Amino acid sequence: MLKLTPLTIPRLLGLGALGAGAGIAALFLLVVFITRPDASSGMDATSRMVTWVSVGGVIVALVAVHVVLGLQLLRERDER
Repeated sequence: MLKLTPLTIPRLLGLGALGAGAGIAALFLLVVFITRPDASSGMDATSRMVTWVSVGGVIVALVAVHVVLGLQLLRERDER
């Protein structure tokens, strides 16, 4: 069993934030996979690009915040 000490909690939170950022990036790949051009797809090229850019902008912001917070938590653990 993992012993939770004041030094391990920021490390776990930092790794969790980085993992959440990776999961959010994977969600964007799912959006791209669902909206990819296909013979039976219902989206034209313009709608597809608007979707990718708008969802991509939100995803980039969320991943950036998760990475920054995760690295700060990991750095805080090292400073103690």
